[in-house]
Amino acid sequence: MSEHPLWPTTGEVTVTAFPVAGGGPAPAIVVCPGGAYHHLADHEGAPVARWLNSLGVAAFVLRYRIAPHRHPLPLLDAARAVRWVRHHAAGTGVDPARVGVLGFSAGGHLAGLLATGTGPMLPEGPHDAVDEADPRPGLAVLCYPVTALTGPAAHRGSAGNLLGADAPESVREELSLAGRVTGDTPPMFLWHTADDESVPVAGTLALSQALARHGVPQEVHVYPSGRHGLGLAEEDPVVADWTARCAAFLRGRGW
Repeated sequence: MSEHPLWPTTGEVTVTAFPVAGGGPAPAIVVCPGGAYHHLADHEGAPVARWLNSLGVAAFVLRYRIAPHRHPLPLLDAARAVRWVRHHAAGTGVDPARVGVLGFSAGGHLAGLLATGTGPMLPEGPHDAVDEADPRPGLAVLCYPVTALTGPAAHRGSAGNLLGADAPESVREELSLAGRVTGDTPPMFLWHTADDESVPVAGTLALSQALARHGVPQEVHVYPSGRHGLGLAEEDPVVADWTARCAAFLRGRGW
């Protein structure tokens, strides 16, 4: 395990690398913890990386910028993380052709923004060799994700922290995931609980419908009950099933 700054101008944004040993270049996943763009939930970081390691997947836990920082800074950080993993693939034992993203709650929104992005996602100012790598993930795993920043399925806390209270409705709509899906969106694994009181499951279902309309491969699981923020869900034997289902999804996609 080792922590690395992502930008040459600030040490605030980092990835913590959890490599796997031996067996040739490994698939990799950038992990985005949740926290409503207000904080980063520790239980959705390192424990998830170690679980991925148990599957033979290298993991990189992203510490991205949160409030008072605003969009697009978290998205630029996520894009930089995928680029960094690809750029440093040889040194970290990673296959640069197999780099995915996994996020929880607001981190799921961030992973989803990256997976549905179409632009270069580059900051202004000097660029370096890292920025020459592709920021697009090969797949995305979204766990009880924030998918909407407007409408009845919106998570107002995440929207306010990411965009500010006075953000135009058009911007909130632009950053809601269902409307961003295209035929080029990578395969997705989605899971949620039906009675999530913090982030409505309706948003995940709307995203699934958008993926279906565009023919994007997907796997979706809605568990009957469980609080928001379960992470690996080790406390809940029913919802903990998601890790086995996700492991099978990853294997099926060559991860």
